[in-house]
Amino acid sequence: MSSFRVVVLASGGGTNLQAILDQLHGGDEGIEIVGVGSDKPDAMALERARKAGVETAVFAEGEYDDRGERDAALGDWIVEREADLVVLAGYMQLLSPEFVARFRNRVINVHPALLPAFPGIDAVQQAIDHGSKITGVTVHFVDEGVDSGPIILQRPVPIAPSRDWDETEKAIHATEHALLPETIRMIAAGRIRIDQQNPRLVHIDPE
Repeated sequence: MSSFRVVVLASGGGTNLQAILDQLHGGDEGIEIVGVGSDKPDAMALERARKAGVETAVFAEGEYDDRGERDAALGDWIVEREADLVVLAGYMQLLSPEFVARFRNRVINVHPALLPAFPGIDAVQQAIDHGSKITGVTVHFVDEGVDSGPIILQRPVPIAPSRDWDETEKAIHATEHALLPETIRMIAAGRIRIDQQNPRLVHIDPE
């Protein structure tokens, strides 16, 4: 069985990356994490990758003239890895339209809200401030907008009765750590399809 090759991009602690490594990397399903890239040279995600024996690379914002040049270099590195899928796991840089077009329907992101509600940054605080009782986690394909791509999977998460950010964030992270690997597994198995007539619609085939 040929492997399904995944590159993960992360800017911070890399807990979602760790969930992917623990649940998928090198397992019986043939999913391999073949590279972890970051815009932050001191990102803990890079250390997690190194401990797992996964190749890493840094594409720091200040080392390129503009976002387009950085994303071109990042894209070339992804192509060199022969990646089937790019996973944004806490990657805090907006990707250029050229990058999105280059990897159309091959880039997914995890977002801590039930999109289209509360896109962008501080989604957890947005939900708390709005008075919501339920928020959640969305995994979606990346398009040229902000958290606006076709939705693949969603799972609700209750906001803590205390309205405490840390408590709610902890519950969201636990859900992300299950939903993101599940989505990758389904994509690797060929169960996720974009509707040809309506590209906003994602079909999930039964097992």
